[in-house]
Amino acid sequence: MKLTPRKLNAFTMFKLPSAYLCGVRTKYIDDSKCVVTVKHRWINQNPFKSMFWAVQGMAAEFSTGALVTAKIQESGRKISMLVTSNSSIFTKKATGRITFTCNEGHLIDKALRKTIETGEGQTVLMTSVGVNEEGLEVSTFKFEWSIKVKS
Repeated sequence: MKLTPRKLNAFTMFKLPSAYLCGVRTKYIDDSKCVVTVKHRWINQNPFKSMFWAVQGMAAEFSTGALVTAKIQESGRKISMLVTSNSSIFTKKATGRITFTCNEGHLIDKALRKTIETGEGQTVLMTSVGVNEEGLEVSTFKFEWSIKVKS
């Protein structure tokens, strides 16, 4: 089953309700790229009238995790996935609609092949960049995903 924005948004509504209520929505996904947006609203703001950092993190993580999930599904194997570390940089106040893009689907392929061949866990460091409606970068998140064939 191919992942689509509609399926991912339904998944968010039922399995990640806090992300859904905060407005995290997938707009696009293919083999190499995933785009997730979230709009600054009352429910996801901080006391400084911008988007709370954790809401940005949910959207950024989802843009990387959706790519990992899609690649695992394509493999047809039972493979676990887990964020083992993350870091972030905030460069501008996040207001309006913020778009997080991860263009690193290609990084997952090599790690998946290796974990399937060896049975050993692999890690992949993926980046998601958030930009505002003017195209200015507001934050960058890096997530290290660990993947391993289930025994």
